[in-house]
Amino acid sequence: MTFFHYRAGLLHAEDVPVDEIAAAAGTPVYIYSAAAMRARYRSLAAALTGLRARICYAVKANHNLAVIRTLAAEGAGADTVSWGEIARAHQAGVAPGRIVYAGVGKGDDEIRRALQLGILQFNVESVEEMRRIAGIAAAMGRVAPVALRINPDIGAGAHDKISTGRKGDKFGVAYQEAGQVLGEAMRLPGIQPVGLHLHIGSQITELEPFAAAFARAAGVYRELKGSGVPLERLDLGGGLGVRYNDETPLDPVAYGLMLRDVLGDLDAELVLEPGRWLVAEAGILVAGVLYPKMAEERHFLVLDAGMNTLLRPAMYGARHAILPVRRQDGAADQLVDVVGPICESSDIFGRAYALPPLESGDLVALTSAGAYGAVMMSDYNSRSSAAEVLIDGPDYAIVKAMRPVEEQFADDRIPDWLPHPPS
Repeated sequence: MTFFHYRAGLLHAEDVPVDEIAAAAGTPVYIYSAAAMRARYRSLAAALTGLRARICYAVKANHNLAVIRTLAAEGAGADTVSWGEIARAHQAGVAPGRIVYAGVGKGDDEIRRALQLGILQFNVESVEEMRRIAGIAAAMGRVAPVALRINPDIGAGAHDKISTGRKGDKFGVAYQEAGQVLGEAMRLPGIQPVGLHLHIGSQITELEPFAAAFARAAGVYRELKGSGVPLERLDLGGGLGVRYNDETPLDPVAYGLMLRDVLGDLDAELVLEPGRWLVAEAGILVAGVLYPKMAEERHFLVLDAGMNTLLRPAMYGARHAILPVRRQDGAADQLVDVVGPICESSDIFGRAYALPPLESGDLVALTSAGAYGAVMMSDYNSRSSAAEVLIDGPDYAIVKAMRPVEEQFADDRIPDWLPHPPS
């Protein structure tokens, strides 16, 4: 979080005081550092020097157009999992030939639109999906470039819900079946096999699972290419972990060396699809304190942000570090449970945070919130969504305004035949 720091006791995002941003945008508000995203992208790109590789940003981590544009301007393509994400990436300036379309369930209309746009490749999850794409492409007179997602049966990830490469997970086909599936693909009209794809999980902080999965995929790739399948690309997915509290993230240099060791002699273009790693630590969520609540056994700090604003703690048991926006010199920390305003017991950011005494109107920042934060927001309890702000040195812009409550139901329709309630 080097691009978020204290100056004279006040938290800054790059060169801008955080309280100034909160006053302009309202709270809760997500704040993203453009410099932090650029630094992350450049460090990974440098680590890949000498490899035939491309980086496609995983849009699902943060789909704000300004975030996508920031990374696309550095040279990133886009890894997408829906037509909506493809449309966002294209609108942000990503060329169609730099867009990968992954995901277990692709609708017919989504497939047609992606074919019309001319994307780089479809990452195909099953033989059933392969046949479906083939039929649509042939009917359109198009040929769909596809990479088959294999399941290497290697588990990884910080939580069961984000481990995706194990036998029994819903993703991909068993690596032993890749030859059979691609053999059928070569006979289908409208399909051009171009590669293999894998993604074993998220928030991975060790090299060993990556190395094992990539070695297995490389073996399958070599065997298939040797048998005549015209493969040219190995899509390695993403999964690089970040620091939320005390984790030790992977060093991109070490990751690059591992790739050279495992895949350096493979005749393939490599595709990497980092999402969280590029944007998580480039963002914070700033929330206002509604009030402290002193119960008999627990002390609570109630914020204006809740599980509708940042779902990760409720969904994954995640814990984000929390900082006061304004430091209080000499104030002794207190242990408080930090909670939100939603009427659910799961609406809690964490227990026993050590924070200085805070009162109504004070601000706190939840760190490493740039990934899987705003993209997972909801209108639950009909609360206003958070604003989003992009910082670039001394400049900042509200790149998505807080959505007023009235807009949440502006498109609701009450049927004419429903009676009016009594006055």
